[in-house]
Amino acid sequence: MKTAAVTGLGLSQLSFSDPRYLAGKRIGIIGLDTSHSVAFTKVLNAAEPDATYQGYRVVAAYPQGSKDIESSVKRIPEYTETVKKLGVEIVDSIADLLTKVDVVLLETNDGRRHLEQVIPVLKAGKRVFVDKPIAGSLADAVAIFEASKRYNVPLFSASSLRYIKGVEGLDKGTVVGADTFSPAVLEKTHPDLFWYGVHGVETLFTVMGTGCKSVERIHTDLTDIVVGTWGDGRVGTFRGTRSGKHEYGGTVFTQNGNIVLGPYAGYEPLLKEIIQFFETGTPPVSAAETLEIFAFMEAADESKRQNGAAVTLESVMQKAKTK
Repeated sequence: MKTAAVTGLGLSQLSFSDPRYLAGKRIGIIGLDTSHSVAFTKVLNAAEPDATYQGYRVVAAYPQGSKDIESSVKRIPEYTETVKKLGVEIVDSIADLLTKVDVVLLETNDGRRHLEQVIPVLKAGKRVFVDKPIAGSLADAVAIFEASKRYNVPLFSASSLRYIKGVEGLDKGTVVGADTFSPAVLEKTHPDLFWYGVHGVETLFTVMGTGCKSVERIHTDLTDIVVGTWGDGRVGTFRGTRSGKHEYGGTVFTQNGNIVLGPYAGYEPLLKEIIQFFETGTPPVSAAETLEIFAFMEAADESKRQNGAAVTLESVMQKAKTK
């Protein structure tokens, strides 16, 4: 029986057959190239984890995530050593990982790898959370959700900024518009907003809901402003910043007054939703909403190519579905 050294759990060795690793509650991580992997593991594998996490533990991880994004690749050795000290077994392949776990956190920072990495997880029938960006292209995002349907295995994807302070208790029926902002650092391997602007875009959709029809984008080296028009006439805007202090927030305009969003609430609100999803199999964010978020960002790229012209989400979705 394999064991793993554990720091801070009160045991020098902890067997993966220990009763605390209850049936159905063993988590595997794919990708140790993002701080999310470490943050989630520290919370779940704490000496006395919060009861909210219902006994789930990270027991195994496959470290290979990004292959050619240097800022991500260089993190892998350090993050691998960190999670090993938290009792996580390091494995050599996704196939090996899937023999040891019940559910999966797909954390690879490089969205381009998500489609190939999620397919074996879905084939194995294991529920999976796919961290942002769900894919490196809108076409791949469509393919991932199609695979989820084909294998009849639920998945979901979300940014932790969906749970920014201010959204709790919001009556979306009263929202008449919103402005959100976040950093929008660019990464040449991904569409402009997929890499980091997705955080503020997801906040926008969290408060506005689905139904965006078209977008127009203003782009400079330092800033992006994307204006979305919803089918009911409401307008929502996203400001992506590449200068000044990196912060997250926004304003929601409602029939009853304005609500300020922020500050960022950390990873744990998202992690609680992930654990509930693992328990129930019910995604807290629909495939339709996630695809609309990525269609919004793809349409913003197309608007940039067309010098700020209005671009419909339907047009970019049609192109994605034909690929």
